[in-house]
Amino acid sequence: MTIGKVTRVHGARGEVKVRSLSDVPGRFETLERVLVADRQGALRELAVRASRRTVGDYLLAFDGIATPEAAASLVGCWLLIAAEQSAPLPDGRYFERDLLSMAVRTEDGALVGELTEILPTGANAVFVVRGATGKEHLIPATREAVRAVDVPARLMTIRRIAGLLDDDDA
Repeated sequence: MTIGKVTRVHGARGEVKVRSLSDVPGRFETLERVLVADRQGALRELAVRASRRTVGDYLLAFDGIATPEAAASLVGCWLLIAAEQSAPLPDGRYFERDLLSMAVRTEDGALVGELTEILPTGANAVFVVRGATGKEHLIPATREAVRAVDVPARLMTIRRIAGLLDDDDA
């Protein structure tokens, strides 16, 4: 799970500035270890030596990174934690990783397709569901449209709402 991105080097002791992508309070203050994904996707684990909040961001120091030159190698890298370290979500909320590639059916059992993308919008997210023919359906991530989500079964059930699905689909 991605929790932040290294944006720049800070100071002469190898600290880096990190933009938080986490909405979990205290996530960085209690962080002990983190996976760092470089621009090519290679992962390495680093121990967090120190963490402190700044205006809008965090400053992190890692064991083995003690100079600005060493810290520069982290700029642009993503910071990740293992999925089991993520905070539990309230009922009715899901991690994107749990929803992507999920089968989507209507309440009457008709297969609509597979959830391939989640688009953020101002009001609510929109699920992009690709049918067997390649046609895309845009389903609002609302309680009115999404009736049930069964993560273990990898199945989302949606309500048939006029305008969301064409008559010849699903």
